[in-house]
Amino acid sequence: MPSPSLSVRALEALPEVRPGDDLAALIVAANDGRPFAADDCVVVSHKVVSKAEGALVELAAVEVSERAAALAAELDKDPQLVQVVLDGTAEIVRARRGVLICRTHHGFVCANAGVDRSNVAEGWAVTLPADPDGSARRLRAALPGRPAVVIADSFGRAWRHGQAEIAIGCAGLRAMADERGATDRHGRQLEATVIATADHVASAADLMRQKASGQPAVVVGGLGGHVTAEDGPGATVLVRAAAEDLFGA
Repeated sequence: MPSPSLSVRALEALPEVRPGDDLAALIVAANDGRPFAADDCVVVSHKVVSKAEGALVELAAVEVSERAAALAAELDKDPQLVQVVLDGTAEIVRARRGVLICRTHHGFVCANAGVDRSNVAEGWAVTLPADPDGSARRLRAALPGRPAVVIADSFGRAWRHGQAEIAIGCAGLRAMADERGATDRHGRQLEATVIATADHVASAADLMRQKASGQPAVVVGGLGGHVTAEDGPGATVLVRAAAEDLFGA
């Protein structure tokens, strides 16, 4: 029996995505109109999802609160940008050495609550989608063949340099593979092995594109049983509850 294998291919570059654009139609066109395979997962940068959904903020129009102004002065950041970050923040986890680490309303812990100004017009910022799992479900329903969908973003990682892609939303993919209760090759029972499948898929996709390539959609094929007919609970299951945080306040 042949060993299982994955295929990873970036779709053609998309035009600049604007609020109200039909993102599914753009992705289908980039795939030459072909349907996707049953074991495909389309990994999409959150930024194009946010743009299509209008999750954009014009910084000049932002009214700065006293708290945002104080934080901006302390961290040497743009006050309007800090206000946008605070608007998307449920809790500030750390604010030190020019870095603002936030817990978003989704439960993600990341720099600047995911607010970003790269690949966005001058004077604007893009925020995370309001409901990334919902966005993934809608996108999946609109794609021919109903491939799994992962919405991905670059996150820093505690105790390690560099960034890696993680899934902030997904549909039709087993976000986690729980192997607890199985045994290893020596018969020992696994007690803590839970694989973040959706994050692995997001990172694999990122290897095939450059940040300025205009290729926000990548197809990861050959995922087999990781793809499900049901949309499933999404990437929400990957978020560790604040009460389980051993390193928080």
